[in-house]
This record gives sequence, structure tokens and C-alpha cells, in this order.
Amino acid sequence: MANELERVRIVLCRPSHPGNIGSAARAMKTMGVADLRLIAPQRFPAPEAEWLATNAVDVLEAARVHATLGEAIGDCVTAFALSARPREWSPQSLAVREAAGAALTRAADGPVAFVFGNETAGLSNDEMFACQTLVHIPADPAYTSLNLAQAVQVVCYELRMAQGAEVPSTRTEKPATTADLEGLYAHLEQAATETGFMAPGSKLRERWRRLFSRVPALEREEVNILRGLLKALLRK
Repeated sequence: MANELERVRIVLCRPSHPGNIGSAARAMKTMGVADLRLIAPQRFPAPEAEWLATNAVDVLEAARVHATLGEAIGDCVTAFALSARPREWSPQSLAVREAAGAALTRAADGPVAFVFGNETAGLSNDEMFACQTLVHIPADPAYTSLNLAQAVQVVCYELRMAQGAEVPSTRTEKPATTADLEGLYAHLEQAATETGFMAPGSKLRERWRRLFSRVPALEREEVNILRGLLKALLRK
């Protein structure tokens, strides 16, 4: 299956500050989105964009500039308009998390676009109605305005999560096996018995098994540390 994120297009309409373009490119790259389109940018290319793109200059260099929104999304199978303002008349409306899932589903058929408005004025009605869905990012009702690049970051994050992204594992040691755990339980029972800590008929066996069952992934080295401690205590 093709990577759906490769078919996601971020479209910035009439961006006024090149720094926001660079920051948006950086936000995209961190989430694996690379297709950036600009509609009539006030200044681009510009050094400010490169400064704020950091290591995402390749996204800037590949960005395509269009004169109209129609040019930028004409080949897309669907387009999502971002707006913080409620509109009396608008296309169907979705929260950004729902929209991300819907976008990846449609990406199986072709390119999909998320369209962002100018930093000050947002999207015009014509730009909004060129899209099929209006998307809102849930925010505090007292202040719903996000910076352009921040809004791009939220959308790209939700897209990546909708694709099923996982936090990379930080495990470096071998995981404990069932046999390792059984050895630990036997060692615990030996220590509890020899010290007189475990009385006849005690439920300790069940309790320490339940305790360790709540640790999702013990490492073998961790089991060895506990058994080394038990061994040292028993020697005394």
C-alpha cells in the first residue's frame, strides 16, 4: 500500500510572512508530509523562510507556487479548508481529527489537500467553497486563533496519528522471558519463606505475580538485578 502521507498536499493561500512558510515546511517534514503549495505568496523565496525551515529546506525548494487555488487543488480528489471562524454557510464541517482520518481514506484514490488562509484574514468565502469540507481545530472558545505554522503542525500531526504512527521503542536490553519471570517468582518465594515473611496459606504468590503483571515489559537485566538483591539479602 502506498504511503498515504505522500498524497497529502498542504496549501497556503496568500501567506504574508515568509517565516511562516518556513515554519510550515518544518512542521510538515517532522510528520512526513512533503507536498507544499503556495498561492500568491507576498514574498517567496526569501531568506526568512529558509531560516525558520531549519532542516526542511528541501520541502521549501520543492514547493510549487500557483496563481490561484484552483490551480493548486484541481487534481485533488478532495480538499479540506481550515478555519477558526464559524461560518453561517459552509461545506460540511469536521474536527481536525475526523478530517485527518477521512483524508487518508480518500488519499487511496488520489491527492488530497488541506488549505490554509492568510495569517490575518484567513480564507475567503470563495476559497472555502472551493473545498468540500470545513475543518476546525478545537481550541479554547475565548481564543481560537492559531499561528499559521502551528495550525499546519496540528493537521500534520493528526494525519500521522491517523496513519497509525507509534512512539519509537527505546528498548536496548533483551526482554525478560516467561522462564526469567518464573525464576524470579521462585526466588521471591525462597526469600519470603526463609525469612519467615510468608506465613502458611499466604496469598503472597498470587500478589507478586499480579504486581509484576502490571509491568508491561520487564527486561532480563531488571529481573537479574532483583534476583541479585534477593541473593545478597539471603546471604545475610
